[in-house]
Amino acid sequence: MTKQIREYLEYIHAFMAGEHTHEEYAAERELLLKRIELFQHERLIHLLVTLAFAVFFLLSLFMFLVKGGAGLMVLALLFLVLLIPYIKHYYFLENSVQKLYILYYKIEKN
Repeated sequence: MTKQIREYLEYIHAFMAGEHTHEEYAAERELLLKRIELFQHERLIHLLVTLAFAVFFLLSLFMFLVKGGAGLMVLALLFLVLLIPYIKHYYFLENSVQKLYILYYKIEKN
């Protein structure tokens, strides 16, 4: 998904750099709106997964602190190791969608 978003951002920036008719801007605006909807859906799914892993991490950490045991510590560390890339990817998705909003508004003015 990261590669797809980066490629689309490059494409839309290249489109914005050129001169186009009002109809071409309108068509591109509609395509951009569809892409934004798809990326918003992806962002929502990743938000839910990220929150789930955060809750699992906190629960396993709490259980480790209450009961102790190496197994619970390993489980908490595994959830933390998985949580960090999810946070990074969600951050990328969030910022990319915000960039697409800005580009949408710029196309809308044309």
